[in-house]
Amino acid sequence: MTHLHTHRPAGRHFLNIPGPTPVPERILRAIDHQVIDHRGPEFQTLGLTVLAGIKEVFQTAHPVIIYPASGTGAWEAALVNTLSAGDTVLMAETGHFAALWHKMAMKLGLKPEFISSEYSDWRGWRNGVDADRIEARLRADQTHAIKAVCIVHSETSTGVTSSIGAVRQAIDAAKHPALLIVDTISSLGSIDYRHDQWGVDVTVGGSQKGLMLPPGLSFNALSPKAIAASKTSTLPKAFWSWQEMLDANKTGFFPYTPATNLLFGLREAIAMLKEEGLANVFARHNRLAEATRRAVRAWGLEIFCADPAEYSSVLTTVMMPADHDADHLREIILNNFDMSLGMGLAKLKGKVFRIGHLGDINDLTLLGALAGVEMGFELAGVPHQRGGVNAAMQYLSTCAKSKTTA
Repeated sequence: MTHLHTHRPAGRHFLNIPGPTPVPERILRAIDHQVIDHRGPEFQTLGLTVLAGIKEVFQTAHPVIIYPASGTGAWEAALVNTLSAGDTVLMAETGHFAALWHKMAMKLGLKPEFISSEYSDWRGWRNGVDADRIEARLRADQTHAIKAVCIVHSETSTGVTSSIGAVRQAIDAAKHPALLIVDTISSLGSIDYRHDQWGVDVTVGGSQKGLMLPPGLSFNALSPKAIAASKTSTLPKAFWSWQEMLDANKTGFFPYTPATNLLFGLREAIAMLKEEGLANVFARHNRLAEATRRAVRAWGLEIFCADPAEYSSVLTTVMMPADHDADHLREIILNNFDMSLGMGLAKLKGKVFRIGHLGDINDLTLLGALAGVEMGFELAGVPHQRGGVNAAMQYLSTCAKSKTTA
C-alpha cells in the first residue's frame, strides 16, 4: 500500500524516472510569461525562431511539425499522414512502447506486422531491432505491400536502443520503397540522432524528456518523401494534418491555437542545447549512463539490456534479484528519500526499476540519485554489494581529471 506524505519533505524532489524530466529554472522562467496574441507579430517571431531551431535538434534541413500534444499524438500523426487504410506496416517488438504503437496502428485500420523475438516473455525485450530480419522480410515482399517500417530508437521501457542507420541500410539493401518512421521520444536531445543522414522519413519526438520541457509538445520531422506520401494517403486527418501546418508554418503561424507558453519554453530549451553544444550534450549523457552502469555492476545486479552495443544513454533498467519486488523498493526509496524511479511496465512489472539519467542532469545530481538507490537496497533488504556509488564516483572523477588535463 502506498503511503502519502503527511508533511512536505525538505529539499527538492529527485525525479529520476526516464521522463518527464526536471524542468530547468531557465525554462520555467521562460514559460512564466503572459500569453500573447498567436496571430500577432510577436508570436510570428517566436514561431519562426522555434520552427528553425528545432530542425537543428533533429539534425535536419527539412520541416518539423510542432503539435500541442503528447508523443502519442505524434505517433498518430506520423501514421495518418503517410498511410491508407489496410496498408501493411512492419514494426519491431522491442518493448512496451513499440507494442503500444503497434496497437495504435491496428486501431487506425492498418495491418501492422510485428517482428518479435524468439522469446514470448520479457526476455524478448532485452535486445534492439534485428536489421537483418527487416531486410529479409522486405526482400520477401516482392509486391511492396509493406508501406512503412516503424522503429523505436530508444525504448523507454527497457533501456535498449536500436541502430537506425542499420535499419536504413537494410531497407536500401532490399531495394524497398517503404517509408522509415522512427520514435525518438526519449532519445531526442539526449542521444545522437540524425534524421537526414540516416534517411528517416518521419521522426516522432516529445517535449518532456531530452528537451527538458513539461509534457505537451510533440513533433514530426519530415522528409520530402514523407511529404509526397502525405498527398496520397487516405487515412482521416484533421487536427493532425501536415499540409495545414506546413502552409501556416511558412510565415511562423499555426492553423489552430498553439501552446504559446510551451513554445516560449521550447525557444529557451533550444538555446540551452545550442549553448552546451549537441556533441557535448550527447557526451554528457554517455558519461552519466556509463557511471550508472558501473554502479549497477558494483552492486552485483544485472542490466536489463543484453547487448552493451545497445545500451541507452538516457536510462538504465536494472533487474531485481529473484523474489524481490521492484515496486516495493521504489516505494521505500520514495518514502524515505523523496526520489521517484521508473517502474517496470507490462511484462516487466515488479521485475525491474528504471533509473533515468537524461535532460538537465549533471554528475552530482546523478550521484545523489545513485546514493538513494544504494540506501534503498539496504532498507528494503535487497541483496547487493556496497560500493556502487563509489564506482560511479571513481569513473566520473576520472572523466573530470582527463578533461582538465586535456
